[in-house]
Amino acid sequence: METLNDFIGTHMIYTYDNGWEYEMYVKNENTIDYRIHSGMVAGRWVKEQRADIVQIVEGVYKISWTEPTGTDVSLNFVPDKNIMHGVIFFPKWVHERPDITVCYQNDYIDLMEASREKYETYPKYVVPEFATITYVGQPGIDNEQVVALAPYEGMTQDIRDGKLVF
Repeated sequence: METLNDFIGTHMIYTYDNGWEYEMYVKNENTIDYRIHSGMVAGRWVKEQRADIVQIVEGVYKISWTEPTGTDVSLNFVPDKNIMHGVIFFPKWVHERPDITVCYQNDYIDLMEASREKYETYPKYVVPEFATITYVGQPGIDNEQVVALAPYEGMTQDIRDGKLVF
């Protein structure tokens, strides 16, 4: 990948050094869809998350966003080297009550916003981690089939094995 246009439309699976496995689809120039397969908020999935998506230098891309939960995320991807570094800034309430966020967020935006207002947000639980990218696919831009199902046990392996094709 050399340009931002090469990165847009990319689908990736990555595992943080702490063992958490995530999946990201760069849906278009300002939107991502993602699923969380393991870790503190395993089972969470989101479509149509607005994000700032930029190219830092050739082959290095940054995606940053704020979720309705108040969680801030900034991820740096180097797909050609299978490396990612991210920082997740979880509000105190998400760290203490991650179960509230484990859902298809799009159906629970009101609950996420209400929880953000109801519970403490500070201090933030900051998770800076490197990750290994274990899958890179190119399903293209605005492919609604990429993140269309809730995460399930073994899904990421099914994707890597070509059992789920988008």
